[in-house]
Amino acid sequence: MVYDFHTHTTLSDGSLSPMELIRRACVAGYQAVGLADHGALGSLPRFAQELSQDCALARDRWGIMALPGVELTHVPAAAVAEVARAAKEVGLWLVIVHGETISEPVEEGTNLAAVSCGDVDILAHPGLITLEEAELAARNGVFLELSARPAHSAANGQVAKMARLAGAKLIVNSDSHELDFLSEEQARRIALAAGLEEKDLEEVLRINPQLLLERILAGRTQPPR
Repeated sequence: MVYDFHTHTTLSDGSLSPMELIRRACVAGYQAVGLADHGALGSLPRFAQELSQDCALARDRWGIMALPGVELTHVPAAAVAEVARAAKEVGLWLVIVHGETISEPVEEGTNLAAVSCGDVDILAHPGLITLEEAELAARNGVFLELSARPAHSAANGQVAKMARLAGAKLIVNSDSHELDFLSEEQARRIALAAGLEEKDLEEVLRINPQLLLERILAGRTQPPR
């Protein structure tokens, strides 16, 4: 597994500092890692300051593409677009929205708000996502996550099914909170367990992460909207 866009550090509920997480990802052979701690509007300036500096240092000295980001978690659905825009404006490169996982009381409408927003890069563990929501994700370039985290992975089959019907892009992430990075074989098994076929793996595990990384880096060169 050379890409993982969804990890957590001690800035929220992870067990590793940002710098140690990046180092361990580097040693594990990752090409890119996204640091996306749980947060909302009030967390954004702090995340931008701390993560941006550590990620920049790692990119410069270790060559790993470390991405400062946030997972907008339990943000009111009506405020998702506003907070996602604010995250990009303070300098966070990656915006993930904590989707309507069946294991938590996420507000109904969060999935729809996320896939309707061009500032959102990934809708994480979206639970019982609808075809309409998956179609909007495809239209707006929002990637849909197949989650490795046990609490969130129960609906991976529904996510994969709706994504394939709608033409939305899927991506596998660890949602790592501890020393639970994914190996390439584990990522492969998660994709297959979600109902994908061997022929789909190159797209989901290689091509889509590269496309997402290109989107994120291209966004760094665009003026604020």
